[in-house]
Amino acid sequence: MDIININGQEFRADTIPVCGGVKILVIQNSKGMLGCGYLSVQTAEKLGHALAIVTGVADYEDMLNAEVKAVSTAAMQLGIKNGMSGREALEKLC
Repeated sequence: MDIININGQEFRADTIPVCGGVKILVIQNSKGMLGCGYLSVQTAEKLGHALAIVTGVADYEDMLNAEVKAVSTAAMQLGIKNGMSGREALEKLC
């Protein structure tokens, strides 16, 4: 676990190693999360969670710079949109 600071707000960042050298990457706080493509917007929808997905990322810096590709309804309600950067998405969770 790591801590990432965005605009004075602390986010928990986790890397979960899985089979074949693949990593699940998540940056989150109590309002929602930014996750890699391994995660499912459909599951977030069922749970009512705010989730934005970025793809093709290998580390947290990649996640901050990558373009958001999918967004749950709860995340949209917070102002997160496809096409914004991961950093911009996290700023909406501050």
